[in-house]
Amino acid sequence: MSKSIGSIILERQVDALFSRYTAAGSPGAAVAVMQGGTIALCKGYGLASIELGVPIGPTTRFRIASVSKQFTVTAALMFAAEGKLDLADPPHKYLPELPPLPITLDQMMRNASGLPDFLELLRLGGHGLDKPARPADLLTACVRNHHLNFTPGSRFLYSNSNFLLLGMIVEKVAKTKLGNLLAERIFKPLGMTRTMLVPEIDTVIPGLATGYLGDPAAGFRRAAHAYPQGGEGGLTSSVEDLLIWSRHFDQPTLAPQTLPAQLAAVAPLAGGHTNKYRRGVQTDELRGLATIGHGGLWPGFRTEFLRLPEVDLTVVVIANLGSLDPWRLSRAVAALALEGDKRLGPALPPIAEAEIKPIAGTWFNADEPALFDLVWRNGEPVVTQNGMPFALGRRANGWFAAERGSFEFALKPGRAATLRVDLGAGRVLAFRKLERRTAPRAAIAGTYVSSDSGATWHIQRDRAHYAVAVRGPLVAGGPPWQVRGIDADTVEIASPAGWITATQLGHLERDRTGRIVALQISTGRIKRMRFQRNG
Repeated sequence: MSKSIGSIILERQVDALFSRYTAAGSPGAAVAVMQGGTIALCKGYGLASIELGVPIGPTTRFRIASVSKQFTVTAALMFAAEGKLDLADPPHKYLPELPPLPITLDQMMRNASGLPDFLELLRLGGHGLDKPARPADLLTACVRNHHLNFTPGSRFLYSNSNFLLLGMIVEKVAKTKLGNLLAERIFKPLGMTRTMLVPEIDTVIPGLATGYLGDPAAGFRRAAHAYPQGGEGGLTSSVEDLLIWSRHFDQPTLAPQTLPAQLAAVAPLAGGHTNKYRRGVQTDELRGLATIGHGGLWPGFRTEFLRLPEVDLTVVVIANLGSLDPWRLSRAVAALALEGDKRLGPALPPIAEAEIKPIAGTWFNADEPALFDLVWRNGEPVVTQNGMPFALGRRANGWFAAERGSFEFALKPGRAATLRVDLGAGRVLAFRKLERRTAPRAAIAGTYVSSDSGATWHIQRDRAHYAVAVRGPLVAGGPPWQVRGIDADTVEIASPAGWITATQLGHLERDRTGRIVALQISTGRIKRMRFQRNG
């Protein structure tokens, strides 16, 4: 069947958008576009294996990471409809080894539970994705933790713990492995023949792309990971299969047929604040059109599953290159597919360097605590927070917001040399520019222990600086973590973690005499976890 003129034009435009990834020896991505139930584009760019010279195609499989979450939630919703579990129940009802924390399964589905991310819990003990771990180690990290980042239901904060545990609960109820359940209840009935849950990293998966890090200038290298995966991110899939899944949102056939509506169901946070994260899916907007979907990130793999229900459009971008940005590229493809459609609002002008230059620098809020750097880089504004860089895009009413999913961050120049920063749930905080840093005081030296993460930190002077020697439940030793001062009560600690370098803030907790008795540690997904001083 011949292609329509519109499809030919769209293909050429997308070809141009992804042309840099068709250079010899480059990894790349698979891209699929579907509108009105008709596939307008399904194509690969670049290599699934540089070593073997295998090209990416529509059937290439990738690790889709956190796009898996909506499938885990769907299985749980099926059981809820069958009366086998209750979304108002706490997780320890099903996994009695967990501490009895006042959270519900529904709050977990919405990333509103306050549970710290188990990946962060293990990282605080010096362990990372490049070091071997067992499923039991991941569960133990959740069992050990009694800390909540906030009152459940009051905020949104992304946490893989929610969906790791939810997958284990589904297994407990089903009395079978999560992968078997998903295959029998979802993938086989829908015809998603290239989608499967793969917990073990050494499983042979036909047609699976290799994940890479780097870029053409620096060169490419294979991405390493050694963690098992479950309900939080263990699926491998293809763009074709994700189009099948998208069609189920519009024409549901699985029982109950209200599943897509339940995934998208709204539940306000305490105080009536909006939570854009629904049940395993994230909502937003693109030039006035509502979007729903999810992204995925794993070493060497990045995914974006994007739906625009008002115009019956789906865009899927899955990459096997860590430096490729499917979140932004999927939205660029959607805009191309909707070119000339009056329902798509006008594009806001890009942020100009002149708007960023006066506010570039390091910004700090001591009460949160939170710190970020704002710079102009490669023709756009870039924020780095907790070691993670992300670009800003223009939003309405003068706000500049994060160009990435499942993350709340927007800024706007304020009064008296401040920035107003919106961190979600109505929390718009004043940040001040950090003109100078206060060096860590000698009194910070000592040993700090966290019962929630199982980590022990020994802070001591290392030549001209202070550094942390880290020991955790799964690892001891490794390079020291550098400590930099911020103010008299806050330090910044940088921890190399293989494919990224993470940073966290430590608030110094003092007794009445001024002696440091603890560090309260805040990362991207852990807030004010206490490390008690023990020497």
